[in-house]
Amino acid sequence: MPVLPEKVSTAWDERTGPVIFTTVDGKGSPNAIYATCVNKFNEDTIVIADNFFDKTRKNILAGTRGSILFITPEGKAFQVKGAIEYYKEGDIFEDMKKWNPKQHPGHAATALKVEEVYSGSERLL
Repeated sequence: MPVLPEKVSTAWDERTGPVIFTTVDGKGSPNAIYATCVNKFNEDTIVIADNFFDKTRKNILAGTRGSILFITPEGKAFQVKGAIEYYKEGDIFEDMKKWNPKQHPGHAATALKVEEVYSGSERLL
């Protein structure tokens, strides 16, 4: 199973600002959102809390793949691509409930499974 390269894992821990989370609908139309309620579950799974998803949730439930784009304080960008899993119970969901702000609903935990990693045009994984 692919995992984040060490330098990308470190960059994730030091990232700044929200991430950009992108999904695609059944007609191939992309949908990108800013997400601030995110966390690394482990080295092969990044979790985004579904607090206020609409189109994003529809795309996920229809079986989309996705990507997460984030940036470091030095301005280095990384993109992680992979399959998406959607949890309303279980370990990943319970972990999300621990770090998701209490004022947010946390309807579900969206887990992006690491398959490809890029920094600019350079493929790292």
